[in-house]
Amino acid sequence: MDAKIKLPQPLKAKVMLWTDVSYHDMEEIDRMQSVRDLESALCSVFALDLPEPKRGVVLELYVQTVLFSRERSFRKEQTSALLSIVRSVHEANIETPLNNIEQCFKYCKELLLCHSVRRPPFSINLFSSDEVTCILNYIYNSYVRHYKLYKYIFTPQVKLDLSLTYSGIPDQDEPTMEDSYAPDVENVMEKEVEAVPKTGSSPQTQEASIAEPEGPTLGSKSELKALIEREIREQMTHMSGQLDQRMRDMANQDSRAVEPPLLNHKAKK
Repeated sequence: MDAKIKLPQPLKAKVMLWTDVSYHDMEEIDRMQSVRDLESALCSVFALDLPEPKRGVVLELYVQTVLFSRERSFRKEQTSALLSIVRSVHEANIETPLNNIEQCFKYCKELLLCHSVRRPPFSINLFSSDEVTCILNYIYNSYVRHYKLYKYIFTPQVKLDLSLTYSGIPDQDEPTMEDSYAPDVENVMEKEVEAVPKTGSSPQTQEASIAEPEGPTLGSKSELKALIEREIREQMTHMSGQLDQRMRDMANQDSRAVEPPLLNHKAKK
């Protein structure tokens, strides 16, 4: 069954206070000290019903977010909002197999702005300026820099299947022009032999009189199909080489990426 590739959709940031994780859920999460118990609590809160390895990857993402929040001594409402932000960025990344990392990172910055500037009901000042910078660096280094791995695990692989259809060409080879001339040539030869006098002529004269007509010879339709397929294969090989080089250039550019830009915390008037 053919599956259509989903294109990236426009994303609009909004306040995510107690969206996915309630106050009661945060109390349950704070009581968990071991990683195993923390995974069990997060799996129940987010109702994760995914096959492996997807389930393990998502749990690891949420567990590391909770551990990061504990290191920064975040309050319950801050940890709840941060978990929802990470979940939203992850879902935006895996909604399409196409490259949408710039759109996801912009969406992440807009989400942080919604939780760092007091402008109700559009945004709240849940995080300070230093906390926002720390969170942005954490998401950039732990998720954005590895977005290709998440996309590889959670999105279907896209492959190009090219098939050629020749309309108006029969499956069997048609007789060539040379073959169609063969019966006529034999008839002409017989008539020429009968018309030549039996006396006073030499074998050289007879050979000259029954020479076959010269003309261009066309190949079969299968040869034409083979020629077209060979040309298309060469073009596809050239295109594939260009795409591979493009992907290597993008990978090198990502590896040389500098620290993410700082957020502008000035509220819009």
